[in-house]
Amino acid sequence: MSSTFSKRTFGGLKACIFAVSALVLSANVGAAAPVDVAKTVEMAGVEPNASTIVVRRLSDDQVWVSNAERSSQRFAPASSSKIPHTLIALETGVAAPDTVFAWDGKHRSFDGWNRDHSLSSAFPNSVVWVYQEIARRVGLAGMTEWLGRFGYGTAETGTEDTLTTYWLDGTLQISATEQIAFLERLAERDLPLSDSTYAAADAIMQSDAGDGWTLHSKTGWNFNRAAMDIGWYVGWVRCDAETFVFALNMDMPDRSYLPLRASAARVVLDAVGAFECR
Repeated sequence: MSSTFSKRTFGGLKACIFAVSALVLSANVGAAAPVDVAKTVEMAGVEPNASTIVVRRLSDDQVWVSNAERSSQRFAPASSSKIPHTLIALETGVAAPDTVFAWDGKHRSFDGWNRDHSLSSAFPNSVVWVYQEIARRVGLAGMTEWLGRFGYGTAETGTEDTLTTYWLDGTLQISATEQIAFLERLAERDLPLSDSTYAAADAIMQSDAGDGWTLHSKTGWNFNRAAMDIGWYVGWVRCDAETFVFALNMDMPDRSYLPLRASAARVVLDAVGAFECR
């Protein structure tokens, strides 16, 4: 992907996005077949051949996709797994939204991690050590059982040795289409969870809101010294009576690609009308 693409901003793409939006939406009227949004992804600064995004509108199961072949390829979920892990923490009672996890005093690479955290602050800040403590409290058998009940990718947690790393080291893997299946059940409240868990999770996972819409989302960064890093951005948009679930993953040759995870997904969501509430 060229450096020109990576430096483009959403504002600079506005006119092109609106033009593509009209084409995408007109092609979608009455359609059940997936709509290809590779050109929109490319305009957003991401190479379609090195990424995939899947968006599903739940009211009619209309799907938009870029690089359908990659959408079924599994990768380690990294911090995008904080969505199911947060649900498990809430449902099992090992943590409430305001439960304090005391910092152990060890300095980690991200300054925001080096303090006490609640579940509500650990989720948006992707605080790995908090979720490692959650995994310890729930235990290997419990984490495995819950991931299986959620149908979350391979639902593999490995052994006690991988209890605190399985979502990072490739033991657990999931594809974009599997993320969509899980997120649809979450958005539709079709997972085996209590009303209180859904309510708490809804508040914790909300990342943005606008005129009639709310966005719930999580990034992920699968850092791999031996292979290409993979970036994730997954979640759902509620727009009045409509709900759109989405999952993006992309190759990340270096840190400069990190912002593109969310910005590219937002461009696609805007193009398919996810924020056009009536």
